[in-house]
Amino acid sequence: MTAARIRIAVGVLLLLAAGVGVWFWMHRDRESTDDAQVDAHVTPIASRIAGSVESVNVVENQQVKAGDILVRIDTRDYEVALARARAELADAEATAQAARVGVPITTTTTASNVASAQSGVAQSAASVVEAENAVGGATARIATAQARVREQEATAAKAARDVDRLKSLLAKDEVAQQQYDAAVAAADASRAAVDSARAQVEEAQQAVKAAESRLETTRVKAQQSDAELRAAETAPQQVQATRARAASAAAQVDQKRAMVKQAELNLEYAVVKAPVAGIVSRKTVEPGQVIQAGQPLMTIIPLENVWITANFKETQLAKMRVGQRVTVEVDAYGGREYSGKVDSIAAATGSRFSLLPPENASGNFVKVVQRVPVKIVLDEGQDNERLLRPGMSVTPTVYTK
Repeated sequence: MTAARIRIAVGVLLLLAAGVGVWFWMHRDRESTDDAQVDAHVTPIASRIAGSVESVNVVENQQVKAGDILVRIDTRDYEVALARARAELADAEATAQAARVGVPITTTTTASNVASAQSGVAQSAASVVEAENAVGGATARIATAQARVREQEATAAKAARDVDRLKSLLAKDEVAQQQYDAAVAAADASRAAVDSARAQVEEAQQAVKAAESRLETTRVKAQQSDAELRAAETAPQQVQATRARAASAAAQVDQKRAMVKQAELNLEYAVVKAPVAGIVSRKTVEPGQVIQAGQPLMTIIPLENVWITANFKETQLAKMRVGQRVTVEVDAYGGREYSGKVDSIAAATGSRFSLLPPENASGNFVKVVQRVPVKIVLDEGQDNERLLRPGMSVTPTVYTK
């Protein structure tokens, strides 16, 4: 080998060494990965009620604004349900009003019944005492009449003996006819007095029976008054029961009012509107289709807010911090570069969020470098044309210094 060739070889090696040194110098404070893609919010649109689709106002990949009508569902069934709910609410309100009015009425009525029953009990007690006194008085009159009967019988017996004695004397002309006639008259009067006294005894006995009958009737009425008072004394329970019915009726009103509100909401849900602005994707609904509550209809993707999800190796995170500058090359546009910054670093590796997380407790463990998702947001004004679409492959480079 000649000296010229040696010098050329040494020069090439020096150039290569310089190139490698420049490359390492340029990339020593940078971390890059090609395991990255564009992300965005994906808003699924689903029906909140069941029914027949009346119209679909959008097509696939159409741009919509927040509040635009996407789908209309036939509302006739829900209009009937709303009318029925309002009628039931009106009925419940009328029942509640009647129950509320019944509370003061029951309170007043029961209080009046208690006062009336107490007055009736007092009157019945007085009547019983009066009837008992009447029975006692009638019994006493019987005894008096019987004593008078005995007295008159004794007088009549004496008068009869006087007549017999005077009669024998009159036969002997020892007494005057006038005296005898007087004795006969006195005997007749005594017998009449006996009959009168016996009649008074009979009258007194009848009076006792009448008084005892009145006493029994009065006692029955007193028992009825006591029963009425006991019934009237349940007034607090009656008022409480009336108030409970009023409270139940008020609860029914609240329930029916909630049903009306739900029927109104169901009627509103018949018009499906876009919750956000974006692009319609994955439309699966057509006019005339019968759908169920919760059934997916389409998806809206808002492209004004996209970001980059970069899965860096765990060994690349040593110097990576939130806020560091980032450049992003998009494969779809020939490596077009966007600028941004690190927004956040995930709390766990991607494998931890997989359907079947790895189980490293087995004996055949092989260490694998894990990847950690890093969220990168683009600077304002980087994608005014809305060219970035979720899922596009990108290559982000983080400048760690």
